[in-house]
Amino acid sequence: MKLELSCIRCLMGAAVALCATLVLAVFPTVSMANPAGPQQGYELRPGDIVAVSVWQEPGLEQLVLVRPDGGVSFPLAGDLKAEGLTLEELGAVLKQRLSKFIPDPVVTVTLQEIPGNRIYVIGKVNKPGDFAIIARDVTVMQALAMAGGLTPFADEKNIKVLRMENNQQRSIPFDYRKIRRGEELGQNIALQAGDVIVVP
Repeated sequence: MKLELSCIRCLMGAAVALCATLVLAVFPTVSMANPAGPQQGYELRPGDIVAVSVWQEPGLEQLVLVRPDGGVSFPLAGDLKAEGLTLEELGAVLKQRLSKFIPDPVVTVTLQEIPGNRIYVIGKVNKPGDFAIIARDVTVMQALAMAGGLTPFADEKNIKVLRMENNQQRSIPFDYRKIRRGEELGQNIALQAGDVIVVP
């Protein structure tokens, strides 16, 4: 009987490892704008991948994808809404659900990948591209710094932030010169996922 249980646990461990490998193959590693920054306070979005583990439960260690509908699935806990929750809040919900089957479970949730939370910088910058963000308050100036700064030919006064709101695109002006002079600092707004900075 002990031998059978040991074999079952080995098979479960191998299956979890295989699933983790497949998830990482489909969702490659992305560079975070603030890789060393704290994960506390980060609100999950569709496309994000988290690692969930339950102490002393090797069969309950998985990489979990936040689906397009904002939900996640986890063994014993079933389906639950994850979009908008912090890692701590998701861990608390999982602990509550798993408590029905495991006495006082210790649940750990860590952020692995954030492909669903990206901003884009295009135009006359040194390193245009898309950037994953984990910090809640990444500003326009910080995003331009991540893109390597402006080129010598950039039109500093006519930069725009394009943002989708209520299915309509909004254009937010940004004057780099005024920020550099310490004027109108309020235009250095915090960016949202999906924002596009255009540097003409």
